[in-house]
Amino acid sequence: MGGLENGATNNQNSSPTTTKPTKTSLSPDSMINLDQGDPTLFEPFWRKMGDKCTLVIEGCDLMSYFSDISNICWFLQPQLGDAIKRLHRVVGNAVTEDRNIVVGTGSTQLLMAALYALSSPADRHPGYKDQAEFLRSGLYKWEGDAHTFEKDGPYIEVVTSPNNPDGAIREAVVNRGEGKLVYDLAYYWPQYTPITQPLDLDIMLFTFSKCTGHAGSRIGWALVKDKEVATKMTEYMQISSIGVSKESQIRAAKILGVLGEGCRTADSENFFEYSHSILKERWERLRNVVKNSRVFSLPKYPRDYCNFTGKYMDSSPAFAWLHSKEDIDWESRLREHKIIARSGERFGASPKYVRISMFSPPEAFNLFLERLSAIIDNTTGNVVT
Repeated sequence: MGGLENGATNNQNSSPTTTKPTKTSLSPDSMINLDQGDPTLFEPFWRKMGDKCTLVIEGCDLMSYFSDISNICWFLQPQLGDAIKRLHRVVGNAVTEDRNIVVGTGSTQLLMAALYALSSPADRHPGYKDQAEFLRSGLYKWEGDAHTFEKDGPYIEVVTSPNNPDGAIREAVVNRGEGKLVYDLAYYWPQYTPITQPLDLDIMLFTFSKCTGHAGSRIGWALVKDKEVATKMTEYMQISSIGVSKESQIRAAKILGVLGEGCRTADSENFFEYSHSILKERWERLRNVVKNSRVFSLPKYPRDYCNFTGKYMDSSPAFAWLHSKEDIDWESRLREHKIIARSGERFGASPKYVRISMFSPPEAFNLFLERLSAIIDNTTGNVVT
């Protein structure tokens, strides 16, 4: 990992003041929120890392807007770019050679930047006028599910793989000559799915939050083949936020470096193995509950060889896509049992589907399984064991 600039150094003796989340016990009547994909589940691993991930930033550090004016993405901290490339090489999930890295405030901003870059004219100049114009942009229009898209002319298809909410591996659907593709690969990490190949695509989006669990840092990155597209994505960042927090970037660089080192060193704890084991165990417990039902079902994922682990493994997605064969509003039914989930309608699917976050704290997940078992036991036509 690259060194920290302007005196921001590792601190072996102290750590910055942080606010620890309040630990509260759930009562049998507590509402359980499984709607959000907030990955605090991985907090115990990073707590064990202690000072390995600690940084000290002095008051005079990181004051400039600029990080590297020779780079297309001039606000990208060099040590973050280096850490991103090293981690992708170690994991083997994406090609980084001859790629431009654009950093963003999470992958959501990067997606907006990619849409802007692929649809805007070449002769725009950043400024307040452009800020006002692009916030009411007519450069592109949402057309819905790619499977139902039949219009002629230019289009941009966003491919999420593994998919949110169902965890399936996806490829482009429309496949026409005038199309441009953006790949959201937030979950293409070995705790969620087998890494079958290093992807070599025009625009690939990743996010720090789903890679390591550090959602609060708000860091994402894009690997972009075309320099002009990378330049226009950077222009979007300049118009919308004048760059990305350097403090968040150097923290991400440090943590990604620790993560990569743990993968390379035999005597270090491997974060991906740790997080996969937790998600795998949760999926096994959830499937054991759902298998007793003739009404409710979960997707089945093909077992595949993972180049990162060197063995065959099952997918353990971040979300469970739970389906009911009965004609019910699944979200409302769960809410009656004090479980908050996200309706399939939010994803363009039937209300008979619901998305369940697998990231919840252990106590909440255990209570969820208890309540789901009770729902299954009380549903007509189920096998109760």
